[in-house]
Amino acid sequence: HIPPPPPVSNSRVAYTCYACQGGVRQAGLHAMDSGQRLTAKNGRHLLSLIGGLTTLFTLLASGTAYATNGYFSHGYGVKTQGMGGVGIALPQDAIAAATNPAGMALIGNRLDLGLSWARRDAHTRLDSSFGPFAGDYDGNDTQNFSIPEFGYNRALRPRLSLGVSVYANGGMNTDYGDLNSRTAGIGVPAGLPAANGIFGTGPAGVDFAQLFVAPTFALRLNPAHSLGVSLIYARQVLAVEGLQNFDNAAVSASPGNVTNKGDELSTGWGLRVGWTGRLAPAVTLGATYQPRIHMSRLDKYRGLLAEQGGLDIPANYGVGIAVRPRPALTAAADIQVIKYGDITTFGNSGNVSALLGADNGPGFGWRNQTILKLGVSYRYNRFLTLRGGLNHARHPVPGTETTLNMLAPVTVENHATLGATWRMRNGGELSLGYTHGFKKTLDGSGAGAGRNISLEGDILGIAYGWTP
Repeated sequence: HIPPPPPVSNSRVAYTCYACQGGVRQAGLHAMDSGQRLTAKNGRHLLSLIGGLTTLFTLLASGTAYATNGYFSHGYGVKTQGMGGVGIALPQDAIAAATNPAGMALIGNRLDLGLSWARRDAHTRLDSSFGPFAGDYDGNDTQNFSIPEFGYNRALRPRLSLGVSVYANGGMNTDYGDLNSRTAGIGVPAGLPAANGIFGTGPAGVDFAQLFVAPTFALRLNPAHSLGVSLIYARQVLAVEGLQNFDNAAVSASPGNVTNKGDELSTGWGLRVGWTGRLAPAVTLGATYQPRIHMSRLDKYRGLLAEQGGLDIPANYGVGIAVRPRPALTAAADIQVIKYGDITTFGNSGNVSALLGADNGPGFGWRNQTILKLGVSYRYNRFLTLRGGLNHARHPVPGTETTLNMLAPVTVENHATLGATWRMRNGGELSLGYTHGFKKTLDGSGAGAGRNISLEGDILGIAYGWTP
C-alpha cells in the first residue's frame, strides 16, 4: 500500500498511488518531474487555489450537518463513508487528513469535491406516567441536511506533500414544532406562565454544527513509513430555542442568555498528527491523535452551557489496519475513541444541583465513546470499485440523562454502508456512498424515567475526484 521510493537516476519519477490502489486501480502511476520544484510563483498560485476553494466550501459548510458517532461523523469523505468510516490506514482521497494526516503523503496530486444529503428521524416518547401528555413527539420539523466536503493535495517533492481538507460535524440537531404546545401546563416551575410546556414556549430544539479546515503537511520518511500533521481551524455555530423554563435565576447562572438568542459563533485552533506504516507487502497500520481543541465561548448561551458557554471539541484518537489478501480486494478496520466525557458541557450529568452555565454546571451526561469500523473494497474491473462496511459503537447517553438529551438524541449504535467508484478515462472518478443508521430507542430511567428518545438516519453522498 505504501508507495516505493522514487528512482533517483531518472528525470521523471513514478510512484504507486495509494488512492488508486485502495480504490480504483491496482497500480495507478502518476508522473512527477523530479527536477520540478515549487517556485515562489507556483507556490503563490497553489496557495491562491487552496485559499479560494477552502473559502467557498467554508461558506457551504456553515449550515447544519448530521453525524452518527455521537456528534462526530462516522467517516469523512464519500469513499470512507462507504466503507463504514475506515481510513486510518487506508487513505483514498484528499479528505484523508480528516482521519489521518499521514495519508496525504500517499495519495499523490488530486482534487476532491463532494456533497452528501442527510436525513434524520428523531423522536421523544413520554410514557403513561405523564398522563394526558403521554405520546410521541416528532423532533424533525427540520429533517434534511447537506454536508459538503473538499480536499486538495499536491506533492511538493517526491516525499513531501501539502494539502487541505475541509469537513464537518453536527448531529445535535432537533426541531420540535409542537412539543411545548402539546405539553402546555405539564407542571412548570413557580413564577413561569402556566401555559408553558415541558421546556418552555414555542418550537423547541438545538441547531449545532462544526466546520474544520485542515491545512496538512505529510512526509514519507522511507518506503514504509509516513508522518503527517494538520493545523486545524475549527468553527462551530449553535442556536437554541424554546427553553424558557430554564431562563430564570433559580435555574441559570446567567438569565437572559439561555434560549432564543439566534446563532452564536465560536472558533478555535488545534492539531491532528498521524502515522502510517507498512509492516508487510499486504499489511499497513495507521495511528492518529487529535488533542482537545479549546474553543472560544458561546456567549449568547453562557446561561445554558457549563463554564459560561464553554463547548470545547473533545480529544480523539484511533488505530487502524488495512490488509490486501488479493490484488483486487482490500479489508480494513479502525478503532476510534472520542473523549466526550472530558468536556464539561458534554460529560457533566444534567441532574446535578448546580446552576446552568456555572463552572461545573449541568451537561448532557455523555460517556466517552469507542467505535469499531469495518470496511471492504473490491476492484471489480479497471473502472469500477465496490465498497461496503459496518460501524458500531455504544451510544454515549446513559438512561438517567434522557431529559436534556431529548434535544440531542444521539442514540444510533449500528450503521451499514455501501459505496462505489467509477473511474473515467480522463483521470476523473465519480463516487457514491450510502449509510443507514439503524433506529435505537433509549428508555429513560431514574431521573430520566418516562422520557424515551430515539434516532435513525440516512446519508447519501456523491463526490468527484480528479487526479492529474
